[in-house]
Amino acid sequence: MDTSFIAKLRLSNQLLMGSDLKTSQEVVSWMGAVQAQDFNMTKWALGVRLPALTNKSVEDAINKGLIVRTHILRPTWHLVAATDIHWMLALSAPRLKSVWKSYNTMVGLTDSVREKAQDIIKQTLEFGKHLTRAQISDVLNEKGLNLDSHHINHIMFGAELDGIVCNGEIKGNKQSYCLLEERIPKTEVFDKDRALEKLARKYFMSHAPATLQDFVWWSGLTISDARKAMDMIKSDFVVERIDSLEYWINNSFKEQVTNNESVFLLPAWDEFVVSYKNREHIILDEHYSKVISKNGIFKPVVVKDGQIIGMWKRVKKKDKVFAETELFGEVDGTTRELIKKASDSFDLFHV
Repeated sequence: MDTSFIAKLRLSNQLLMGSDLKTSQEVVSWMGAVQAQDFNMTKWALGVRLPALTNKSVEDAINKGLIVRTHILRPTWHLVAATDIHWMLALSAPRLKSVWKSYNTMVGLTDSVREKAQDIIKQTLEFGKHLTRAQISDVLNEKGLNLDSHHINHIMFGAELDGIVCNGEIKGNKQSYCLLEERIPKTEVFDKDRALEKLARKYFMSHAPATLQDFVWWSGLTISDARKAMDMIKSDFVVERIDSLEYWINNSFKEQVTNNESVFLLPAWDEFVVSYKNREHIILDEHYSKVISKNGIFKPVVVKDGQIIGMWKRVKKKDKVFAETELFGEVDGTTRELIKKASDSFDLFHV
């Protein structure tokens, strides 16, 4: 097996080559979690995997609470299906809280202030209220806490990790917060072993071929927990050694690699790029710093047959949203046609 197989099979497992799924929440659940710093780009991360979706249909799923945007796994934004939010949060929150506490120390946020703020947030949002961060900040300051934006950010992060809040309905172009258990009530008791097994299965089904190191990076788990999780699912996977690394490949997808040419405009922080420790299979060293900055900014990329061949950006003029590409070199006529088709799909997503 050569390294080109890795990228091509990932395209299939990550739903970029098509699937039988019908809804945005099904896409998110299959992926396990979808990194989601840039909200507009994140919606397209679902649209590029399921062409029947539109910007509006993804927002509708978020507004209905079928998809949750919150901090989970690594200490960053992700989309998670409502059916997965409670067990995944319970699994990842203890580790994330240690990072969060160090941030609190850096900005001078004390436990007493945080606890008071959380009590106020609970009272303010109860009975189905949805408020933006700015509105919550106003309420907290009216109650005499006198918090700056850094404090508010850390308080809301902590409220997410404690399972108090999640994203609410979109208000104009602003995100809002609501109470998590009002929006998505718990239906089962948390079981860590079961959660580890579910997380490993979701990751390796949707992201394979992948390594232990990839899984640790994506999940934020300790190596011991990651190994334990992988041991629970090993009967459903085969292991291929490529360049001294052991790649896990799900049995059901092992032979499903197509030779058809494909081009995708993938969003910033797309799972195809961000969710692996080693990215040498998809980008040449000479272009790496153009796509991924030293401080961890992942650019939107043009991907042909699993290889990054350029970048693109989202442009909005008047009421029209479209893509502008910047390729790393000359391409043939067939590739140009495929890029045009991918760009048209992005335009249609916003109609």
